[in-house]
Parts: sequence; structure tokens; C-alpha cells
Amino acid sequence: MVDMKVVMQPIEMIAWFDIPGTPRPIRFRHDGNVVKIEQIIRLSEEKLAGNRMKIYECQSNVNGQLKRYELKYELGTCKWFLYKI
Repeated sequence: MVDMKVVMQPIEMIAWFDIPGTPRPIRFRHDGNVVKIEQIIRLSEEKLAGNRMKIYECQSNVNGQLKRYELKYELGTCKWFLYKI
């Protein structure tokens, strides 16, 4: 596994929700670039200070290079974050 840097930046996200209500990220904007999520490797959930969050470990081809990153979705506020890259 490649070491990733924690950035925890809020991002704009396009996602769809399945019938039970689980969000599935499609693409997001970071530093003015649109990143298409090509693969969700792992989906987990954590509770941080009473705040439930879904964690998506993903990978995408960014500028011709395969990048791995983590996204977080805060269930209480419906906000998306780029957590690690």
C-alpha cells in the first residue's frame, strides 16, 4: 500500500443512492479538476466523536497516472471530503 497524505478537504461530489440509501460516488471536483471514480476498492463505516461516516477507498486514472485515495461521507451533514490522497 502506498502512503497517503491526510488532506481532509471538502469537495463537490456527484453520487447516486441505492434503494437502502447508501451513497455511491461517481465523480468529484478537486483543485479545479474533475476526477471520475473508476473503482471503489473498499467501503467501510466509522464513528468519530459520535459522527457516523462512510469511508470509500477508491482509485482513478488522474493525468495518466493511477491514483489511490480515500473519500469520506458524513451521514449527519451529507458532506463529502477528500480524506487522503
